[in-house]
Amino acid sequence: MSQSSHNPFNARRTLETDGLACNYYALPALADAGIGSIATLPISLRILLESLLRHYDGHQITEQDVVNLAHWDATSPKAAEIPFKPARVVAQDFTGVPLVVDIAAMRSAVAALGGDASMIEPLVPVDLVIDHSVQVDAYGTENAFQFNTRREFERNKERYEFLKWGQQAFEKFNIIPPSIGIVHQVNLEYLAQVVMTEEGVAYPDTVVGTDSHTTMINGLGIVGWGVGGIEAEAAMLGQPVYILTPEVLGVHLKGELQDGVTATDLVLTVTQRLRAAEVVDKFVEFFGPGVEALSLPDRATLSNMCPEYGATIGFFPPDAETINYLRLTGRAEAHVALVEAYLKAQGIFGIPRLGEVHYSDVLEIDLGDIEPSIAGPKRPQDRIAVSDVKRTFGELLTLPTADGGFGIPEPATAKTDANVITHGSIAISAITSCTNTSNPSVMIGAGLLAKKAVEKGLRVPDYVKTSLAPGSRVVTEYLQNTGLLRYLEKLGYNVVGYGCTTCIGNSGPLNEEVQAAIDTENLVTASVLSGNRNFEARVHPEIKANFLMSPPLVVAYGIAGRIDINLATEPLGHNDTGEAVYLRDIWPTRQEIADMIRVSVDRKTFREMYQQIGAQAPEWDALTGATGVLYPWHEKSTYIQHPPFFEAFSREPAPISDVVDARILGIFGDSVTTDHISPAGAIAAASPAGEYLQENGVEPRDFNTYGARRGNDRVMSRGTFANRRVRNLMTPDIEGGFTRYYPEGEQTTIYEAANHYRENGISTVIFAGKDYGMGSSRDWAAKGPKLLGVSAVVVESYERIHRSNLIGMGILPLQFQPGENAQTLNLDGSEQISITGFAADLQPGQLATLDIVRATGETVSTEVLIRIDSPVEVDYYKHGGILDYVIRNFLNA
Repeated sequence: MSQSSHNPFNARRTLETDGLACNYYALPALADAGIGSIATLPISLRILLESLLRHYDGHQITEQDVVNLAHWDATSPKAAEIPFKPARVVAQDFTGVPLVVDIAAMRSAVAALGGDASMIEPLVPVDLVIDHSVQVDAYGTENAFQFNTRREFERNKERYEFLKWGQQAFEKFNIIPPSIGIVHQVNLEYLAQVVMTEEGVAYPDTVVGTDSHTTMINGLGIVGWGVGGIEAEAAMLGQPVYILTPEVLGVHLKGELQDGVTATDLVLTVTQRLRAAEVVDKFVEFFGPGVEALSLPDRATLSNMCPEYGATIGFFPPDAETINYLRLTGRAEAHVALVEAYLKAQGIFGIPRLGEVHYSDVLEIDLGDIEPSIAGPKRPQDRIAVSDVKRTFGELLTLPTADGGFGIPEPATAKTDANVITHGSIAISAITSCTNTSNPSVMIGAGLLAKKAVEKGLRVPDYVKTSLAPGSRVVTEYLQNTGLLRYLEKLGYNVVGYGCTTCIGNSGPLNEEVQAAIDTENLVTASVLSGNRNFEARVHPEIKANFLMSPPLVVAYGIAGRIDINLATEPLGHNDTGEAVYLRDIWPTRQEIADMIRVSVDRKTFREMYQQIGAQAPEWDALTGATGVLYPWHEKSTYIQHPPFFEAFSREPAPISDVVDARILGIFGDSVTTDHISPAGAIAAASPAGEYLQENGVEPRDFNTYGARRGNDRVMSRGTFANRRVRNLMTPDIEGGFTRYYPEGEQTTIYEAANHYRENGISTVIFAGKDYGMGSSRDWAAKGPKLLGVSAVVVESYERIHRSNLIGMGILPLQFQPGENAQTLNLDGSEQISITGFAADLQPGQLATLDIVRATGETVSTEVLIRIDSPVEVDYYKHGGILDYVIRNFLNA
């Protein structure tokens, strides 16, 4: 634990509980030190303040850092950095493999310069949960789980052996093997401690994760958020995670949810409201009496979708419900007692009431006003009341694509074996994602609805691909113990794996005849899932309409077989006797759900499931990996390659320079997601990445996904902007990763154009609209453009993590002045671009000159804001990226 032996705040105190004594850094002591009271400081900021106080060393964390945060002004926070040192790091395997690849490459770079490679070692605990690789190949059968697990290990053997090397190479690196659960649910139920101890000192559990939904842990009263893999790597190696002092929006909850309304309905409403409130780069803290009406899993659901509403965290202060949940999930009683005593001693226990804490602003939500809802078809914030779904889908079907619709002029139908599939038919119905499978109320609710549906004689149409992918084995256990799993299975919702599956695009192939019908008729089919994201081409590249909803509604719409139905007035279907069955006939009551939870979800189940981790993953135990400090790179590997980021690495960085005579690689619109920039799903055989794999002896059947190939830069650079639905305005007549290569104006792939530019020594620039980089904390959405030769990105606004990732890779993030964009500047992609006036003396938040030279010779100039917001980000950019900065600090220490 890094902390100065001399702390000027004299804050070290002793805490005794159940006969045990430990030290801690007392926040109330700041008043005695003359800093002032923090009684009105948001709870989330108090936890960050404790981290500053404990880690004070006079260098990375100074006295002024502590004072600045203690004196936080709710109405106008000081534009100062907070150097946050998280207690631990979590990762999943899609982001975790490139993380370990980078750390291994850093070791190789240090060794090449004659340094001690073992100095590159995590200084904080790192838990990597393998959850992103299982795909839904088999479904609807009793052996689907076994089949999918076998295919997972066949596809990913090389990746998993690489992770085995990492586990032996790094002391504080722990792996939760496949088939255990989803990282955020495992974190919530097992890994998280709320209060940690080290060397006799107690302190808050805090975390950063290489997945944007790391915020789920905020529901347990733990401060944590998602970062890019490169930023997480720096945190692992002892570098603070720097954030600008945030505004904190207080969300005042009051009332209670009505019967028939779920936590999913609530989170979709909150996502809509907070996205409209523009909370990007802000903290959100929930408070008020309504919080106490929510269970811990309900809170975790709201925190999980924090990236969808755009905030850095969605935090619930710890209280009695937190303590109850720790007991329920099998944490040791002595530890639970320590947690409660510590939180109370620090003044960070309990839900504040209105006026007790000062927030930058307050948004009020009455839980009694929440109604059953879904969200879609392209964004999580586009909430639709269940009663309005049919009308909304009908309008979107014919609305032009330029206006957010599907642009279908005429209805069409096509026949499969025994069912009719049309526009609005549901091709995928998936109970998936930690967002909801962590919550017994909606999972038991889905099971009860399935039971009543089966008893009423309903079934799911044959064309619907059904799946159940619990976020932990605990879920399967209580569904089995209640007898509800067999009813879900009768409807086709068999367990397909313990991982993210459909929510991240690992939905597997559709039925061949369904696929053919979609292709032949250009059908707009739908997926319904209990996930957190529904961006274009994310769930499945051929399904255009994707809707988020609670698990019970996933089952209900699966039975209906279509999205264009009003579940409030139309029957879900008819049984063999012709009886019409409505949703209201099979929807479980709150009391029915509560009674079932009371007898099935218990401490014993949680303890047994997590004590048996080793026994539940025999395939993992059978794997062997390389050994040693340095990884033995294999040139012929198509999964793991030595990345080029540290080639010709030097102890001193080269001076930065202006961008001169660059070409435009792409012009994109609003809401470009990291899925658009660097897809995670299937690799098309005819794509640059698919062609590369085939040239290296990989058959399309064994392509796996982009996410699984993130350890190979040669695949990922070819996959940059390869999303089937990305729209480059330079090629308006075609979707996908295409552009025009200038000066000739030839249409080609983005990868091929970038190659030509690089061969000729020409850098490139990306232009886009609002909310650029929304979605996953995908560092390859910055690494990929870097390898393609992109020097700068110019947009109307950024999402938080992606802007940070661009800087972390040495790409200049620029933002248009209000009222300007690519359209007002009449850019068509043929222009040459220069960005000047910053290289000589780069400062946070300064302006640069954007010079545009049109093909006609006309020149236009304007100013753009450099979105390098802090001094440390200046340092990162000057070094060519955050990892370059960290390595040089190690070598030059």
